[in-house]
Amino acid sequence: MRLRDFRQVDVFTAVPLRGNPLAVVMDGTGLDDATLQRFAQWTNLSETTFLLPPTAPGADYRVRIFTPGGELPFAGHPTLGSCHAWLEAGGRPREPGRIVQECAVGLVALVRRDDGALAFEAPPVKRSTPDAALLAQVREALGLQPQELLAAQSLDNGPVWLGLLLDTPATVLRLAPDHARLKALGTKVGVAARHAAPGPDGLDLEVRAFAAPIGIPEDPVTGSLNASLAQWLVDDGHLPAAYRAGQGRCLGRDGRVQLTRDAAGHTWVGGHSVTCITGQVRL
Repeated sequence: MRLRDFRQVDVFTAVPLRGNPLAVVMDGTGLDDATLQRFAQWTNLSETTFLLPPTAPGADYRVRIFTPGGELPFAGHPTLGSCHAWLEAGGRPREPGRIVQECAVGLVALVRRDDGALAFEAPPVKRSTPDAALLAQVREALGLQPQELLAAQSLDNGPVWLGLLLDTPATVLRLAPDHARLKALGTKVGVAARHAAPGPDGLDLEVRAFAAPIGIPEDPVTGSLNASLAQWLVDDGHLPAAYRAGQGRCLGRDGRVQLTRDAAGHTWVGGHSVTCITGQVRL
């Protein structure tokens, strides 16, 4: 064991304690998988990341991402938060203005926007029609009436989500899911509804994420889900090419996610991050 530099970063917010916290171990070299998982369980955050030297050509750094229940191939808020921590600690990208992160899903590009926020290019998403029987069970576990569910898609961009488009933000915010039932179904669920007019602070979409199968009943702000929702909802004409999503209100958070489809058809997921804790951890 030795002391390793550590940061705890709040992601998708510029205001401390209002986003989704991320634990970042700045040097994960020499640690075995069991230790990585045990530390992620100990932090008890939705995700904990470990930065490592890159192994893929063109990458600036490598990251491994753990939830309390296991490792993820990719996740959005750990991507932004880890990049923020790496840059803050003096990391210098090979290509000015563009950072390349290596993770289990492959290489992920990031850029810094004019407002100081970071944005990552969402990995490709695989979409499919969900099984009707599973969809009915999820709807019941959420307490949804049939008419409140407008559309559904299975979404896979590394993490797999069942995406549900609901009728109104009020429906999204009133949900009180049966998390034990969702865990038994083994299904992570993302729900969203469009504001008829710009909502609080100009929001276009209200989002919640339920991930009981990986030990997180509700995630405060979820980059991978927002990425795959954008890829689905923009493609199908439910939302414009650029919009702003809010997530976390039911947990006392105020996450803000900027989604943008560029001219080449790539989806970018952006947000601010702020470091709340800097120190060392013995691992």
